[in-house]
Amino acid sequence: MSDDFFAPPAFKPDQALLQLRRALRDLRQLSERGSEFLLKGQTVIELSTDDSTLTAKLARRPARSPEWDNRVCKSSADVRSLQDEIKKRLARWTDETT
Repeated sequence: MSDDFFAPPAFKPDQALLQLRRALRDLRQLSERGSEFLLKGQTVIELSTDDSTLTAKLARRPARSPEWDNRVCKSSADVRSLQDEIKKRLARWTDETT
């Protein structure tokens, strides 16, 4: 038997980017401008892709010149983990401003 029988499907960063952008738009607190997502007018997420990965830059906190954390997604599991991290940060950012 082949070891490839249970291999996950190949990661497609372009499709993952579309799904992630849709999920971020559904959060309602964020507004989209190109490849960036803003919270109250300040960029908090930047997304990009290449042939095999999806890269996200996440602001540590909303600011005019934020400090960035980079996340590289090479699989669908990485993208789900990124979505969870974004939701946690968004909850923290909105709690800090209220």
